[in-house]
Amino acid sequence: MSALKTPAAAPVPAPSARSGASGSAARAWRTVRSSRPAAIGLAIVAVHLVIALLAPLLTPYHPTVGDASHALLGPGADHWAGTDQYGRDVLTRVVYGGRYALGVSVTATLITIALGTVLGCAAALRGGWLDDVLMRILDAVLSIPAILVLLVIVTALGTGSGVIVLAIGVICVPQVVRVVRGAALAVVPQDYVTAARARGESTWAILRREVLPNIIDVVCVEFAMRASWVVLLISSLSFLGFGADPPTPDWGLMVSENRTAITVVPMASLAPIIALATLVVGLNLAADGLSKAWGVDRIREGS
Repeated sequence: MSALKTPAAAPVPAPSARSGASGSAARAWRTVRSSRPAAIGLAIVAVHLVIALLAPLLTPYHPTVGDASHALLGPGADHWAGTDQYGRDVLTRVVYGGRYALGVSVTATLITIALGTVLGCAAALRGGWLDDVLMRILDAVLSIPAILVLLVIVTALGTGSGVIVLAIGVICVPQVVRVVRGAALAVVPQDYVTAARARGESTWAILRREVLPNIIDVVCVEFAMRASWVVLLISSLSFLGFGADPPTPDWGLMVSENRTAITVVPMASLAPIIALATLVVGLNLAADGLSKAWGVDRIREGS
C-alpha cells in the first residue's frame, strides 16, 4: 500500500504593510469609538470647527467694528460676554477668533507634518551621509530656543499669516523629522521594504507604498500633538505683538488688548482664554487617546 502523499503547503505570503484608505478610515473610526479620551477630544475640536465655520450665522455683530458708546459693558442680554474697550462684542470676536486660530494652526501644522514626514522617511530609507548630515543640521536648529527663532523671523520678515506659517515650519519640522525618522527606522529593515528595493522601486515609491502606511499612526498622533503646541505658539506671538495685526479677531491679541481692563470687564480677557484652553485640551485629549489606543510611544519614536 503506497503512502499517501500530502500536497505541499502553499507558501504563505509575507504580510503586506499596505492598507487601503477605507481600511485605515475604518480602523481609525474603531479606535475613536473604543477610546473615550480620543472621542471627547475630537468632539471638542469638532465643536470649535463648527462654531468657526458658522460664525456669521451665530452672531449679529461685526468682529472688528465697535460702538464707542457701548464700550466696557458687562455681560447682558445684548452682549452675552460684554464688550471690550472699543465697544466690540467680545463673544463675536471669540467666535471669529476660532477661524484665525484654526486656519493658521491647521495650515502650519499640515505643512510641517508633510515636510517633516518626507524628510524623516527619506533619512531613514537612505541612511548614510544623508542621514548624518540632516540630523546634525536639525540638532543645530533644535539647540536654539523656539521663541527666539520665532521672534527673529517675525522681526526680519514682518507679521502676517504667511510669515507665521514659515516661522512655525522652521521650528517644528526638525522635531517632526526626529519622531518620524524614529518610527521609519523600525520599518526599513522589514522584508517588504527589502523586496521593494530588490524590485528596483524608487525611494519615493517605497516611502509612499511601504513605509508611510506603517507609520501613519505615529504621523496622526504627531499632528494632533503638534497642532496643540502650534495653537499656543500663535496665540503667544499675538499676545506679544508679533502675530495678528489689530483689529484681527485673535485670541492672543484679545487677551493683550483687554488685560489692562481685566478688573472692569474680566470676560473680555477670560473668554478668549477659555476658548484657547478648551481647544488645546481637546487636541491633547485626542492625541493622548489615539496614542494609547494605537500603542504609539512618542518618547521612544523621537529618541
